[in-house]
Amino acid sequence: MKLTKLHIAIIMVAALILGFLGAYGGVLMAHPEDDNGQQQEEQAEVPFETPGEGNGEEPSNEIGKVDQAFQLIKENYLEDVEDQQLIEGAIQGMLTTLEDPYSSYMDVEMMDEFNEQIESSFEGIGAEVSMVNGAVTIVSPIKDSPAEQAGLRPNDQVLTVDDESVEGLDLNEAVAKIRGEKGSEVTLSILRPGSSEPFDITIVRDTIPVETVYSETETIDGKLTGILEVTNFSEQTAEEFTEQLEQLENEGIEGLIIDVRGNPGGLLNVVEDILMEFVPEDTPYLQIEDQDGNQEPFYSQLGEGEEKDYPISVFIDEGSASASEILAVALKEMEHDVVGQPSFGKGTVQQAVPMGDGSSIKLTFYKWLSPNGEWIHETGVEPTIEVQQPDYYYTNPVQIDEPLTYDQADERIGSVQLMLEGLGYDPGRTDGYFDDATINAVTAFQEEYDLEATGEIDQDTAGMIEAELIDHIRNGEDDQQLEKAIEEIYE
Repeated sequence: MKLTKLHIAIIMVAALILGFLGAYGGVLMAHPEDDNGQQQEEQAEVPFETPGEGNGEEPSNEIGKVDQAFQLIKENYLEDVEDQQLIEGAIQGMLTTLEDPYSSYMDVEMMDEFNEQIESSFEGIGAEVSMVNGAVTIVSPIKDSPAEQAGLRPNDQVLTVDDESVEGLDLNEAVAKIRGEKGSEVTLSILRPGSSEPFDITIVRDTIPVETVYSETETIDGKLTGILEVTNFSEQTAEEFTEQLEQLENEGIEGLIIDVRGNPGGLLNVVEDILMEFVPEDTPYLQIEDQDGNQEPFYSQLGEGEEKDYPISVFIDEGSASASEILAVALKEMEHDVVGQPSFGKGTVQQAVPMGDGSSIKLTFYKWLSPNGEWIHETGVEPTIEVQQPDYYYTNPVQIDEPLTYDQADERIGSVQLMLEGLGYDPGRTDGYFDDATINAVTAFQEEYDLEATGEIDQDTAGMIEAELIDHIRNGEDDQQLEKAIEEIYE
């Protein structure tokens, strides 16, 4: 059977929007639920049989081994064990052997949370995660979420949750430890790339906002330029995007920048609707490849002469995943500029298959390819204009037991020096050696923020420096990627 047009809920995120968005990542084609109050989606025609329907094939003789193991445990194991526990364990075990972080089992509770959270706001810390080389890894924090405010960044690895290791857990189990109710705290031990020592971040869970599109204008060389930031592709995003784009066009913009940095993905039908504003009908915006290597392109209905007549740039970074990458690579292959850093690299499609009891198996069925047939999985979309943010954007939070002071050399001192430099204080160096210039910079900061002016870096001083730097970054200060896009858009 042929895959029909994908106007269905295809989840592009590297993980489920859970609060600590995690366990259900990938491009997911969601089946409609039974008539049990859940929202139903248009069903794709896909080449597989729903469990229980049968496909005319005899079950493998090896299935008998599974039944034999089940009976052996039930009849002989020292302690009582529930049938459901064994069955779900067997399913999870099979999926684990695939070594695919995007294929997973979702029990009834997880499916309830999934359905609830893709439709409305949710409670948690607000970060997308995936399993990367066996480590629970941040894909991206959500804009204005507790995770972003606390300073979590793409590629941060989560080592422990409230002092309990997540090593050996699957993604679902790790997420279950992290999510929680609004107002509750969770402490994560984080290992950041480039740092040899982990650090702790304590986050107060909250309600994660559902607003996903933000717009503003800049005048560049006398030309009004629209900037649309898309934080994820949720149910209302295409409508928000279209409304705000129309408003910008009514204001007379002569260029457009679409910012999907830190955007972990969302619903495919949403990014489809957005791409239909830009990709003409004679050019595919996406291709899907099945298990046999058959590729099918998908097209918009944007007629000749309806294309945008102004230049467009797209921002991406390492936190841009799935739907963001579909948007970026489609516009890149239309020869629009893509500015920033290589994206996350998520290029597979998962199908959520209901198991008849409210649970589902999410299994990788397809690849998605760029309009030209490029598969960006694990490599990401390469920008046409590569720009890195200032070094202080990538510094590590520091934990201090004893104050850091004059004539010491320490990796943590180097991090604080970079932060001070980013905030406009001159530490004289950033190599981690604490000299007179660093004392002067620390003292100046302490005096400005009403801290005891000791010239030493204690935990209060380090914490205040980190908090001010996070605000500095979130406010878009020294955004070199934006500056470069603005510089190049009319070249």
